[in-house]
Amino acid sequence: MRAPPWHDGPTIFAAIFADELVRDTGRKDTEVASPTRSSGGTEVPPVLPSIPLSPEVANPDDASIGGLVGEASRHISTLIKGEMELAKAELTSEVKKGLTGSVFFIAALTIILFSTFFFFFFVAELLSLWLERWASFLIVFGVMALVAGLLGFLGYLKVKKIRAPERTIASVKGTAAALRR
Repeated sequence: MRAPPWHDGPTIFAAIFADELVRDTGRKDTEVASPTRSSGGTEVPPVLPSIPLSPEVANPDDASIGGLVGEASRHISTLIKGEMELAKAELTSEVKKGLTGSVFFIAALTIILFSTFFFFFFVAELLSLWLERWASFLIVFGVMALVAGLLGFLGYLKVKKIRAPERTIASVKGTAAALRR
């Protein structure tokens, strides 16, 4: 059995921070263990390394207040960047799932659309039991044209109601006026 694609290499978390960690710490200790298989054939989840946020201080008593504040600032910056990357990765995954689902919906709608032809043909043939065949097909065509015209008119009325985003425009104008002062 082949491993899922997300287990083909380092985790996304380690890949995201690898360059920044090397730049910040000067160390390359971001190796991630590859997933392995246990004797039962099930996968063991990958091991995430502990990611140092800054170089280790030899003696914590020697750290100055300014150094501690700078280090805290770097930690917060790294944390925020990590949260943003995590959110981006999760959203990307969810969007891919949504797109896959929408492909199935589009395929189903296409099949239904083509199936309607057979339904209308059936209705015309059913009417031909009581009327001439040409008259039954003409009635079905007339009903279809009437429904299409009604739906087109309703769509026109909805589109006609679309207006400019007035609150957004006012907000942008207000912001521009405030920045000019």
